[in-house]
Amino acid sequence: MRDVQRRLTSLGYDTGDDEQGSYGGATERAVLGFQERRGLRADGICGQQTWTSLVEAGYRLGDRLLYLAAPMLRGDDVGELQQDLGALGFDAGRVDGIFGPRTRDALEQFQRNTAITVDGVCGPDTVAALRRVVRGTDAGPTVAVLREVEAMREAPHQLESRRFCVGETGGLGALADAIGRALANAGAVVAVLHHPDESVQAEEANAFGAEAYLGIAVREDPGCATYFYAAAAFESIGGRRLAELALEVLTAQPFMATGECAGMRMPILRETRMPAVLCELGPAQIVVEHTGELARTLTLAFSRWVESPVDR
Repeated sequence: MRDVQRRLTSLGYDTGDDEQGSYGGATERAVLGFQERRGLRADGICGQQTWTSLVEAGYRLGDRLLYLAAPMLRGDDVGELQQDLGALGFDAGRVDGIFGPRTRDALEQFQRNTAITVDGVCGPDTVAALRRVVRGTDAGPTVAVLREVEAMREAPHQLESRRFCVGETGGLGALADAIGRALANAGAVVAVLHHPDESVQAEEANAFGAEAYLGIAVREDPGCATYFYAAAAFESIGGRRLAELALEVLTAQPFMATGECAGMRMPILRETRMPAVLCELGPAQIVVEHTGELARTLTLAFSRWVESPVDR
């Protein structure tokens, strides 16, 4: 608990007069503030996901060597590197703070272009070169964003033969299956994922080669919320569009009249390589009673998305 308080304080979150090592009200409020700003589920509990995010938030570019490892390195320093490389035209993939093969390849291309030793390791020389080049560059969308938009515009504008994943982590198996059937009946190629671990679902969706992912989950409050991936200087354009369309069709239903749309960093949104949306629907009884309508409604959202995947 002392480490949690220390990390919160270093990031600018006041734990007040709480005794060191004691999880009091001020510490809980600090955790809530961090979760809300970070795009995590805000419950005031420092669970595994929040703790991991606290650790990642403590890294700045240059604090450590960055390279491809197993498991892959994660942190805000990786996100900074991806953002800088992408803004310079080197495709490091989505700014997800995960140092994967695409980030290594982009880093090596940058090193090659700046006459630095090409080793795929971001050390002091590479950081210095990045800072010299990026300082005079007008920050714009990364190459990954531009390629995502281009790919969506060039894809067929109908559901037939498009590859989608629908996932749920528990309790909504019937609805996930119903959405999968509705999409398949419309001609799509669909994988329905039932697994309690969002990271496992992300791996399965990536392996399937999905063009979009829709996750569903139960919420206690009436209404719905749709989430897409967004970080400090990056958001999934396709994910935002699909989330907005899902919210639009869901709130048109009399049993689901209120809702919100927001960028978040939950694992299923962060670790998938395609536009991904998480829909939270509630309460459970309403969801069960309207399974058929919800399946048709969310299939309509997919249909509208493939027709217009980028907000014009």
